[in-house]
Amino acid sequence: MNMQLSENFTGKKLLRFTLPSIVMMIFTSIYGVVDGFFVSNYVGKTPFAAVNFIMPFLMILGAVGFMFGTGGSALISKTMGLGDNEKANRLFSLFVYTTSICGVIIAVLGIIFIRQIATFLGAKGEMLENCVLYGIIILCALPFYMLQFEFQSFFATAEKPNFGLVVTLAAGLTNIILDALFVAIFRWNLVGAALATALSQVVGGFIPIIYFIRKNDSRLRLIKTKFDGIALMRACTNGSSELMSNISSSIVGMLYNAQLMKYAGEDGVAAYGVLMYVNMIFLAVFIGYSVGTAPITGYHYGADDHYELKSILKKSSVIIGATSVSMLVLAEILAYPLAKIFVGYDAELMELTLGGFRIFSFSFLFAGMSIFGSSFFTALNNGLISALISFLHALVFQVAAVLILPIFLKINGIWLSVATAEVMAMIITLVFIVKMKDKYHYI
Repeated sequence: MNMQLSENFTGKKLLRFTLPSIVMMIFTSIYGVVDGFFVSNYVGKTPFAAVNFIMPFLMILGAVGFMFGTGGSALISKTMGLGDNEKANRLFSLFVYTTSICGVIIAVLGIIFIRQIATFLGAKGEMLENCVLYGIIILCALPFYMLQFEFQSFFATAEKPNFGLVVTLAAGLTNIILDALFVAIFRWNLVGAALATALSQVVGGFIPIIYFIRKNDSRLRLIKTKFDGIALMRACTNGSSELMSNISSSIVGMLYNAQLMKYAGEDGVAAYGVLMYVNMIFLAVFIGYSVGTAPITGYHYGADDHYELKSILKKSSVIIGATSVSMLVLAEILAYPLAKIFVGYDAELMELTLGGFRIFSFSFLFAGMSIFGSSFFTALNNGLISALISFLHALVFQVAAVLILPIFLKINGIWLSVATAEVMAMIITLVFIVKMKDKYHYI
C-alpha cells in the first residue's frame, strides 16, 4: 500500500517511506564499486586510472540533473501541499523537459571538448586516450544519466519510492551484467565497460519517462507545459547545494590525493581509495533518507502544517543519531575484514589502511546531520542556507582540515581531517536549524 505525503508520519512510517530511497542510493554506490572491479581486473591499471580520473568531471555534469531533481522536488511538493496538483504536474514536466534539453546540449559540448578537458586536468599519453574514449561513450548517454539523477528525487515526490527502487535495481543490474558480458567474456575492454555503464544509464533515465508519460496512479505525470523562468530559477537555487556538493567533492578528492602523495606516497592514495568505497556506501544511507524525507517536508511546509514539520525534524534527529552510532560501531568491526579484502596482499599497505580506517570511521558519527540539514532546508525552499551548509561542509571545512592537520599530525592528520570537518559541519547545521526556528516553526 502506497503512503501519501499528506499522512501523519510516525517513526516507523518514515523508515518505511524512505527505505526504497536508502536502498536505491546504497545499490547505486555498490554497483559503482563493481564497475571499478571489472575495469581494474580485466582491462588494466591504466584504463582503470583513466576511468577514475575522468569520472569526477562526468559526475559533475550528471549532477545538474540532481540539482533540478532536488530543487524541483521541493517546489513541486510545496505546490502539492497548497492543493494545486495541476500546477505541480506542469512544474514537474517543465523540469524534466528542461533537463533533457540541457543534457543534449551539455553532451554535445562535452564530446567536442573532452580531449581539451582531460588534457587540462592533467591526463597524458595512454591515459589521455583512454579518458577521451571512455568519456565520449558516456557522454552519449548523458541526457539519460541526468534524468536518472533527477528521477531519484521525483519518485518520492510522486509517492512512488518503491518503483524508483525497481528502476535503480534494473539500471544497476544492467550495468553489472553487461560489464561481465562485454568486459569479462567478450573482452571489449574499456569500450565494453563504457557501453555497459552508458546503457545502464539509458535504462535508468528512459523507464521513468515511459512511466510518467502514460496514465499512472502516481501524483505526477508528464503533460504539456510552458516556460517558467522564475520556477526554473527557484529550482536551481534550491538544488544548488547538491550541485555544489558534487563539484566540491571532486575538488576535495584531488586535494586529498595530493596530500596523501606528499605524506604517504602511492600507498596513501590506495588506502584512501578503500576508505572512499566504504564512505560512499555508508553515506548513501543518510543521502537516501534525506532524499526520501524531503518531499514530505516540502508538502507539509506548503500545507502550513507546523506540527508535522516538528514531528519530522524530531523523529529524523533520533533516527539519524541512532544510525550514526550504529555506523561507527559497524565500521570499527568491519575495518579489518574490509581492509583485508581490498589490500590484504600487501602487509604495509594493509597496516596503513587499517590505521586510517580506525580514525576515519569517527566521521560517520557526525556526517548524517549536515546531509539531512542541507536537504531539509532545500525542502523548505531555502536554497541559500542549504547551499551554505553544503559549501562550508564540502569545501571550506574539509580543505582547511586537510591542509592544516597534517602539518601537526602527518598522515593521521589526513585521516582525522574528515571527522573534524564533519563535526564543524554538524555544528553549523544545528546553528542554522535553531536560528530559523521562528520562521518555519519546526521546534
